[in-house]
Amino acid sequence: MLYEFILAEKNVKKPMYQQIYLSVRKAIENGTLKKGSKLPSLRKLSVDLGISKTTVISAYDQLCAEGYIENKPQSGYYVAAQFENAPKEANSDFGKQNTSKYYEYDFSGKSIDEKIIDIAEWKKNIKDIINRNYLMTSYGDAQGEEALRTALQKYAAGIRSVNAQADNIVVGAGTQAVLFLLCSIIGFGKRIAMEKLSFVQSEFVFKSFDYDIYYFDCDEFGATVDSLERIQPEIILLNPNFSGTRGDNMPVTRRLELIEWAKAHDALIIEDDYNGELRYRTRPTPCIQNYDIENTIYIGSFSKVLLPSVRISYTVLPEKLLEIYKTEKKKTNQTASKTEQLALAKYIENGKIEAHLRRARRVYLEKSRLLLECLNKFMPDAELHFNETSLYITVKPPYEYDRLSLEKELEAKSVRLMTYQKDEKAIALSFSGISPEKLENGVKLICEAVIQSKI
Repeated sequence: MLYEFILAEKNVKKPMYQQIYLSVRKAIENGTLKKGSKLPSLRKLSVDLGISKTTVISAYDQLCAEGYIENKPQSGYYVAAQFENAPKEANSDFGKQNTSKYYEYDFSGKSIDEKIIDIAEWKKNIKDIINRNYLMTSYGDAQGEEALRTALQKYAAGIRSVNAQADNIVVGAGTQAVLFLLCSIIGFGKRIAMEKLSFVQSEFVFKSFDYDIYYFDCDEFGATVDSLERIQPEIILLNPNFSGTRGDNMPVTRRLELIEWAKAHDALIIEDDYNGELRYRTRPTPCIQNYDIENTIYIGSFSKVLLPSVRISYTVLPEKLLEIYKTEKKKTNQTASKTEQLALAKYIENGKIEAHLRRARRVYLEKSRLLLECLNKFMPDAELHFNETSLYITVKPPYEYDRLSLEKELEAKSVRLMTYQKDEKAIALSFSGISPEKLENGVKLICEAVIQSKI
């Protein structure tokens, strides 16, 4: 007897019991076998397929365990499940999965310059940690490895003037993970003020905690006290290195005004110090937390400073939040890789991070200069704005152009731009990942495409 719903072949690599199991399961899921239908007996199916009874038992037992069929004593096996819609099959064709497209001229900011990181030194640190079995076979500290928190305390104090003890530092797998932790400490349903079109991942976190999100007004220096007075937020999210209508560094006078407002209104400031240490045309300005350790929550990260693939961020908690965190810590787990945390601790303690930053500042200074020169050469009348710590330049052409036409033209030329939302008429070009050798030709192609897309 043949069973159309069973596909079982002896000359394939997949075990026979698994072929029977999958065939029966699929027939139930797609409705070929209805609930209550009786299945062939163990003996009959083994004889008809020319296989052992044990093989059939293995397949039926698995189907019973998953609830697809049931065994009724003295009667046999019956279909026990009914699907209204057949489940979608998982795609296991790994060879045909889409991969990230390669762009010859990548101005997207999705990578960093390979000349900056000492890959060999980083791999050496990783290998050293992996070879220590006692470290690899134990869980990590939910707050972050003590070695890294101690190293971060010295690093943040020296590079960004952060006032903190190692005990105030909590490590997470990226800024978004840190924000989730902060919101769980601060609580649900708060009023938060932030700059419009800022870090979209942060908005996702705040909405998850039922925060009311408001956007403060900005002048050329950043958030204005008048707008905060109108909003009356309980939390203020700031990026002092990229603020205001032009995305400049927030001056100390404005920082102090915001601190005073927050103190007077019992509000918290979350300082997202993204790339604060990467200022290279001028000396880095001390962070906001340097002037206010009571109400400011500091966040630092290493995605562009070190490697985008190393998802390590950290936050410095003021004492009043640290006490809450300590009571809740037992409910949390470590999110950032223990191996990478300990490797980063070594990288910092050995002085490699300082050398890394000096190299990064030198490379980015040269590339920013070269990019500005190329833009002035190929589009001299364009309005340019240099965003230092964010590692990009915005270009506003002197005429109208069709955005879709431009993007299509650049795609054909293997050129990739940044995603930029602050000004739909502006083009954003990051110099973080593209090599200096490709800058001039890449800019030339962009400027030619803008002219061809001119309205």
